[in-house]
Amino acid sequence: MPSHPMEEPLRQLYASLRLRKRPEDIAQLIQDLYTARGITPDAATAAALEKAAAHSLSRTWHGYTSMLEDFARPVGAQRQLGRAASLFATVPDLPEAAGEDPAEIEAVIRRAGEEIRRQYGENDFGLDRLNREERAEAGIGDLSKRQYNKRFRLLRRMEAKLARLLHEQRRYEVVVTGKGALAHALPYELFAEDPDTAAFVAYLTARAHMRSIFTNGRQRRAYDEVADALFQRLRAAEGRTNWYAVAHVHPTAEVLGHLSDDELVRLLVRWNRFLREVAELLEDAWNRSSIEAASMIVRRGDDSSTWNQAAQAWSTARAHWFALMTELGQQEVLDRVCPGKVPRLMAADVAYWHRRSGGGLHPDTYVWSDLPRPWEVLRGEAECPRSLVASVCKRYGVDPVAGGWTAPRPTAEAVGFRRTPELVHGVAVADPLMASALRSAGVFSGKGQRAAAAEWL
Repeated sequence: MPSHPMEEPLRQLYASLRLRKRPEDIAQLIQDLYTARGITPDAATAAALEKAAAHSLSRTWHGYTSMLEDFARPVGAQRQLGRAASLFATVPDLPEAAGEDPAEIEAVIRRAGEEIRRQYGENDFGLDRLNREERAEAGIGDLSKRQYNKRFRLLRRMEAKLARLLHEQRRYEVVVTGKGALAHALPYELFAEDPDTAAFVAYLTARAHMRSIFTNGRQRRAYDEVADALFQRLRAAEGRTNWYAVAHVHPTAEVLGHLSDDELVRLLVRWNRFLREVAELLEDAWNRSSIEAASMIVRRGDDSSTWNQAAQAWSTARAHWFALMTELGQQEVLDRVCPGKVPRLMAADVAYWHRRSGGGLHPDTYVWSDLPRPWEVLRGEAECPRSLVASVCKRYGVDPVAGGWTAPRPTAEAVGFRRTPELVHGVAVADPLMASALRSAGVFSGKGQRAAAAEWL
């Protein structure tokens, strides 16, 4: 059923938690939400929202962006399920959503396999197929060799597709969680309970979902003046604010202080499980690559995409985990088990740009290099107490507390709002028309070209 007009902005904000909407467009949706609900924001919030919404796509001359507004989603098995329905009598026509459900796909493979007397996992084309005599003995002798082979091949391909889909879905969750924390996992009822809470969560998530900019400096922080203005409204309306929902994306000591022990433990369990999943991805990428821990510069053959996505997810999960452990008073656990941070791999052209501008490797890289690998720490194969992390940080002149190595990071100050630039391979471009043209021409995609482009654009 269609949403009520008053609820439509809220539905759109909720949908944005899994998208890459520009913060300017989310600010416009928040204004629409307040208007639909008859809410008059305070002067500071109204001014901050207007400053951002003035650059929304609905108000600018071009009215569109050249950048995709979604994360790369896994490709489902709808086509394979449709083919199975046409070849196997026991497989019905299934809805589109079934192609995204691994359990449904596996059930179809098993059900269809029974028709040709094939067990799940029997994929060897030379050993597992039935010959004419075996087909006759199994009661499917009327099925020709050609028709039997067609069905056998399809089920073998479907099992391979299922394995790829599971991997892609896992990677998708890692990417979305690494960027926006647990915002995408919020149930709609929890998200929509309070309009101001929904506005803050949606805007901060949109800021967190922003793409990285090709730079030899720091990336933009998610918490800006608009997010801060929305957060002040949450402070002023403590009775309505859903702090548990806010903690899914903004785990400061102030926010976590409003939660019950049960809520804190629920979040901790989720992050603890996610940390272990990400650690497995990191270990797998590490074993398949030749990563040099001392430099973290990409080499030929390194799976930098998987590593960097997992490293981003590890950073997000670790920050939430540290904050929750600290709020629960589990200092003794952190004293014994303090897994380190994981740096991302750096492209050679970026490393060159750093050296050319008088910089060098970030000190955190040296700390990471001297500590046990995080997956070994979580499995209990290597000891990494907080004292060890602090001593290694001291060796390289890194503040272990301010740097987030041994304690939750201090709450960052709000940065000024800056409109979202059009990007081509991380390089900021003047407008979406130019971005589309440059992207089509493959500009900045070559090694070393981005660093040069960043200097003259």
